[in-house]
Amino acid sequence: MAYQSRGDVLTPNGGVDVAPEEEPVISAMLFAFAPLHKRAFGVAMGVAGATVMAALTIATMLIPGARRVPMWLLEQYFEGYSISWPGVLVGAAWGFGVAFVAGWFAAFCRNLSLAISAFMIRTRAEIDSTREFLDHI
Repeated sequence: MAYQSRGDVLTPNGGVDVAPEEEPVISAMLFAFAPLHKRAFGVAMGVAGATVMAALTIATMLIPGARRVPMWLLEQYFEGYSISWPGVLVGAAWGFGVAFVAGWFAAFCRNLSLAISAFMIRTRAEIDSTREFLDHI
């Protein structure tokens, strides 16, 4: 299978020939180092955060021993939140918002660190390949 460069991204069916035994490795590497979609990751984290917040609020209301968990402290941080049925919706909205921002930022940081690492590796490789260039003139 051949891979072609599309800017900084290698895609299948292009100009770089790869040995058949290297195909699974190249595919795995392309998948492992693909950038995360920030908005999609944020939405996924937001849905998880909203679900956890709603479930914890409902569990605190319905399970008798759950009142020992200090969920009431969240009333200090999240405006409008309370341990009640309307508080489930408010808590879910706050949970989505906070988790969305955290997920977006985590994806941003991961993409940035991968981009910086790739740039450094590529730059070092280019410097190493051209180190003896002037010796041949």
